[in-house]
Amino acid sequence: MKSILTSFEEAVREIKDGVTIMVGGFGLVGIPENLIKALCNSGVKNLTVISNNCGVDDWGLGLLLKNKQIKKMISSYVGENKEFERQVLNGEVEVELIPQGTLAEKIRAGGAGIPAFFTPAGVGTPICRNRETRVFNSKEYLLEEALTADFSLIRAWKADKFGNLIYNKTAQNFNPMMASAGKTTIAEVEILEEVGVLPPNQIHTPGIYVQKLVVGKQEKRIERLTVRD
Repeated sequence: MKSILTSFEEAVREIKDGVTIMVGGFGLVGIPENLIKALCNSGVKNLTVISNNCGVDDWGLGLLLKNKQIKKMISSYVGENKEFERQVLNGEVEVELIPQGTLAEKIRAGGAGIPAFFTPAGVGTPICRNRETRVFNSKEYLLEEALTADFSLIRAWKADKFGNLIYNKTAQNFNPMMASAGKTTIAEVEILEEVGVLPPNQIHTPGIYVQKLVVGKQEKRIERLTVRD
């Protein structure tokens, strides 16, 4: 059985200043919002955060950013967050922008134990400067190193007590690959089932990758609401 917690504060207690964390989600879809809030309340600082983006100004990772708890963001997208833009322009936070597909593969490779790989993305652009490239079949490729983290904070829809996870629709996004790339993976889930209830062929993340489970409800805010006139 996994460590099953009911307190989000307890779930993030091991996360200390200066560590590297991965945070699942795409925009506000599939983010571990309660774990992020608990991390915000903990006061931990100087974090390096690997995530597709940095939430919005008042939700998701934007809360950590507002509290000046993030030292560096490794992301593929920085839109929808004016505070992020302000801190970057003022030199208050470091940002490393990576093409989205490359970011996903760097995380997947890290979880698979693959230290590096070659990709055509970025060849011929400023991202390629002073970087190793090789030619395969007459095409140039850029060397990219894998990403791992001290902690991965992810969100799933359902889990069983062995830590097997099922994600809901597009909430899969970065969550499965980050689950495998963290030394300690903490999964925020909505529904906890007994072992044997989840259909084996529907499990997205095997429990071997998950160290802690915490159960709770979510607000599930909408990043950009569009309505008819």
